[in-house]
Amino acid sequence: MTTVLTHGDVVRLPVHFDDLDAMGVLHNSRYAVLVERAITLWWTERGVSFSGGRPTTPDAFNVVREYSITFHLPVRGTGEVAVHFWLERLGGSSADYRFRVTSVDGDTVFAEGRRVNVRLDPRTMRPEPWTDHGRSIAAALVRQAPA
Repeated sequence: MTTVLTHGDVVRLPVHFDDLDAMGVLHNSRYAVLVERAITLWWTERGVSFSGGRPTTPDAFNVVREYSITFHLPVRGTGEVAVHFWLERLGGSSADYRFRVTSVDGDTVFAEGRRVNVRLDPRTMRPEPWTDHGRSIAAALVRQAPA
């Protein structure tokens, strides 16, 4: 059985041998890396990234303010996992992501959590509102309230 996606998006990523700890399971720190890679890849495919060390759009200049994760089951060995992520809320300068690291079919949830990004002004390093362009792209990830 494959889980039906009702909000957000899913990116499949490999778990490599060097991601594993001494017990042969995905090291706890690598979950954050997988979430980072999934979100970054999603935005890069939509033109929001870095090229030559410079942001391609103002919205690419953002930092992680908060990160929390709850582990449910270990990822054992190498292979692919899926990272399901969405925006629970898009604020003035913040983006409140939720995520789940799952089996490829989505049936097994290995971990889930929250990550908050804040867009910064590169000169002042202070919070700066998302652009209209960034908001229009992010709209595809915003979880809609049930009707």
